[in-house]
Amino acid sequence: MLLEHAPHFDPHIVTEFARDEYNIVGSVTTLPSERDQNFLLTSDSGQKFVLKIANSLEDRNHLDAQEQVLKHLATQISFCPRVVPTRSGQFLTRLQANNLVRVVTYLPGIPLADVTPHTDELLRDLGRKIGQLDRALTDFDHPATHRKFHWDLAHGLQVIHEFEGLISDTRLRELVRQFSVDFERYTKTLLPTLRRGVIHGDANDYNVLVADQSVCGLIDFGDMVHSYTVGDLAIAIAYVVLDQPDPLTIAAQVVSGYKEQCVLSDNDLAALFPLVLMRLCMSVCLAAEQTRLRPDNEYLQVSQQSIGNSLSGLLKIDLTVAQNSFRDALSK
Repeated sequence: MLLEHAPHFDPHIVTEFARDEYNIVGSVTTLPSERDQNFLLTSDSGQKFVLKIANSLEDRNHLDAQEQVLKHLATQISFCPRVVPTRSGQFLTRLQANNLVRVVTYLPGIPLADVTPHTDELLRDLGRKIGQLDRALTDFDHPATHRKFHWDLAHGLQVIHEFEGLISDTRLRELVRQFSVDFERYTKTLLPTLRRGVIHGDANDYNVLVADQSVCGLIDFGDMVHSYTVGDLAIAIAYVVLDQPDPLTIAAQVVSGYKEQCVLSDNDLAALFPLVLMRLCMSVCLAAEQTRLRPDNEYLQVSQQSIGNSLSGLLKIDLTVAQNSFRDALSK
């Protein structure tokens, strides 16, 4: 399991490494991460960068894919990080023997999770930016993105079946189990018809940055995978509907912004809300497994209380009603 091999480097070592390899002299601050180790570098001149130390089990080819996608996106959109080379011009280097390192530009902004309220315009802009991203990724591919990955929505049923037994809350465990039964019955047959391509894979509300009620950043391509194109939209919606009294209205605003940039097919619309629910149920299952392995990592629980509070109500929403709500959003 990747979590068991997460790096744990002392900030002092990282400070020296940034100076020697990147000519960045300044302060180092630890940033949260699921399975890697991230640091904010602030140079003495005030410039900011993010230094990312990869998990020792991370596939080098996938790290190359992240480098290549950021270079690709840099020519098309403005709200993703840029890759920073070392003194010698490399974009990927090593810290000691087993851990690969890259540095990217820091994007200012506040995580969407810390922004209240989420105005209609902000929600539409979230959808708009996800749509721009998906459109920009249409002509991008990399062999390393064609992988079996535990956060991939395409493997959601397998994840639930493997880890649902670890959910300690009996009520929550039964909700997740029943969802998997319903998903297999009503949605599974749609999945082979969905468009596929490279997606970001983790547009959660901590990876989306906001300034002045618009989305100014999307960070962390570590979960990038070749999967359902509509998956990015589903994942983004999954986090903004948590703890909301009218989740379908919230979701429809995001869909409305997305359709300005990308087309959604009838099957995309039919699968969208089930995939929103799948993301949340996968999160519950994987958090249970990851917490067992890393009980000291508070980041692994960052969304679980909201998911636990919201999942029952979200699962009661009729899928046809959700689909019609999204279809109405496309016509506006």
